[in-house]
Amino acid sequence: MRYPILFVLLFSFLMIGCNAEYDLGPEPLPENYEQSIREWQEYRIGVLTDTTGWLRLQNLIWFEEGENTFGSSGDVDVRFPEGSIPERAGTFTLQDGEVTMRVADGVEIRHNGEPVRQLQMNGDEIEERIHARHGDLTWFIDERGDQRGVKIFSMNTPKADNFDGFPRYPLKPEWHLNARFVHHPEEKNIEIVNVQGEVVDRYSPGRVEFRIDEDLHSLDAFESSSGLFLMFADSTNRTETYQAGRYMIVDFPNDDGYLTLDFNKAYNMPCAFNPFTTCQLPPPQNRLDLAIPAGEKRPVKFEGI
Repeated sequence: MRYPILFVLLFSFLMIGCNAEYDLGPEPLPENYEQSIREWQEYRIGVLTDTTGWLRLQNLIWFEEGENTFGSSGDVDVRFPEGSIPERAGTFTLQDGEVTMRVADGVEIRHNGEPVRQLQMNGDEIEERIHARHGDLTWFIDERGDQRGVKIFSMNTPKADNFDGFPRYPLKPEWHLNARFVHHPEEKNIEIVNVQGEVVDRYSPGRVEFRIDEDLHSLDAFESSSGLFLMFADSTNRTETYQAGRYMIVDFPNDDGYLTLDFNKAYNMPCAFNPFTTCQLPPPQNRLDLAIPAGEKRPVKFEGI
């Protein structure tokens, strides 16, 4: 009598495994799905056009060690947009990785709404990003390894004011997928190259597996504050989407290890539409040998890298 029972259990486990495989396909759409996608698109437009959104980034300038003059003049070290600030507005002093801004006499620059004459803009003891403002401009310090520089944003950016989204594919429910998260068996760091050719190691907790037709695919995932971050490339990059690939953020998996992978939310990396960015590129294993005609298409009328 034991053998039939063992047979039934074994058969059940096999069926569960098979069902798990076949579950990795299109996922039933939630109620108000189209409305949720519209809300996501509106949220993305808001992020990109915010005071320090990518569409308002005017420049990224790296400092030399020591004193760096700034203003709108042609002979300063750090040149702000013409007419946006006095020709000689002050100095940034870089010393041992820390940047101090000193404001020239007669120039008004504010931090947290208050005028400042001197302001330390980064450092080990500073937890929040320090913003400085003058007129339409906002700027803060960017750190890249041993480099320190300033990112300059402007609210006087007509393209951002008029932005209503990048071109995108029509909404395709078949690209709303049930996927599975698989932890890497050992701690794994992956070499990531950016558009400048710089290489960093980035921790990956696992991969996201999904099925298209009969084929199983996977993407190595990276951690972010709001979910799992995916960088991927596919064959649409040759003709319709940004050549270097696209990004996605997906929710963390549920207790059973499953998550929703919705390629309708695939979006352009910032270097697709702004030359002052240093986007990370998909690792080789995340370059898919298939077309994913969903999500955002290649930007038009924008300068990228």
